[in-house]
Amino acid sequence: MKDVLSKLRRMDWILSACMVMLVVMGVVFINSAGSVRPTEALRNLWRVHAATALYGLVVYAVCAFLDYRKMLDWAALPIFVVSCALLVIVLFAGTNHFGGRRWLWFFQPSEIAKLAVILFTAHVFAEPGRSGFRWFLAGAAILGGPAALVLAEPDLGTALVLVPSVLAILLAARVWLKGLVTLLAVSLLAVGLVLWAVDRAERQPDPDSRAKIYRFVPLRDHQIQRLRVFLFPETDPSGAGYNLRQAQIAVGSGGIWGKGLKKGSQKLLGYLPPSVSMNDFIFAVLAEESGFMGVLLMLALFLGILGPGLRIAIRCTDDRGRLVVIGILTLVFCHLYVNVAMSVGLVPITGLPLPFISAGRTFLIVLMAALGVVQSVAIHQAPAEDNREANGPPDSPPI
Repeated sequence: MKDVLSKLRRMDWILSACMVMLVVMGVVFINSAGSVRPTEALRNLWRVHAATALYGLVVYAVCAFLDYRKMLDWAALPIFVVSCALLVIVLFAGTNHFGGRRWLWFFQPSEIAKLAVILFTAHVFAEPGRSGFRWFLAGAAILGGPAALVLAEPDLGTALVLVPSVLAILLAARVWLKGLVTLLAVSLLAVGLVLWAVDRAERQPDPDSRAKIYRFVPLRDHQIQRLRVFLFPETDPSGAGYNLRQAQIAVGSGGIWGKGLKKGSQKLLGYLPPSVSMNDFIFAVLAEESGFMGVLLMLALFLGILGPGLRIAIRCTDDRGRLVVIGILTLVFCHLYVNVAMSVGLVPITGLPLPFISAGRTFLIVLMAALGVVQSVAIHQAPAEDNREANGPPDSPPI
């Protein structure tokens, strides 16, 4: 009992409270977005989100109270191997939704792979001396295998979000810093060249000239279409750019205080498609119905997760704990940034959900498990000043 109370005292309760409040916000706005859906099952998806959150809380508590060091020693490699195996299986036995094989029975293996890659990368690179070019290649292999399998589904958004999570761990572990900086520069250059090619192609009056340029763009047709919408949102507002246009109208029309729960006109009139209003574009529903103040509250709650998480990473004296927390915080931040930014046209549209708020069982449980691991670092890894207190004052220098 004394050990349990000690662990409870070490928990970061601000992080836990903010996570729970974001989940509640998700239940509220999934209920609102689902109120216009045609079937009872779709209208009740908020109940599914709430029930999933209850299971997630159990997973969160288990991950928090287990020692993360033992967890990594015993489970990091098996979870990584199993997640890669599931990514292979889903390509052959998965359910096809919207042109991609991403579902295996009732869950998405790609969501599990996000946490598996972070745990395994942190476990590998926490060991001292793993900082040269050879280990940089090892990190690229750990990232490249799952990312390639996710791309094959295809799911470009999930594959891309793995990259900053792994790079953040490698940077924190100081794995061949010159190479990482070079890789980041080359990646930014490649993105710039792709955007430049799409921009140049769309400005060609001749369809044949446009097709010649697109032959050199290493993307699928639907991905190129999303870049077109990003660069030229007004060219097809009733077609490829429809979702973005309606989301921007919803966000802008919310004003300061919003239109009120279940009173968003873009959703009620069907302009914001019901098929995306509960997941990819739920931020538009939230912004229209709760306004600028609701968005500020949401961002404050995310800050209540990222801030304490960063403090846990800074105070942690164990490299494994520090790297795990950095990878998880990067994952949460990237999902938050990309989902909000795509809803207002700052980045191309991707299928990344809004953490804790978008409908999605697998992603919600994985995120809550990830934050449970962050809490495990806070509980089981005493900060440096606590270690000094436990060890007593330093010995007096000899006279």
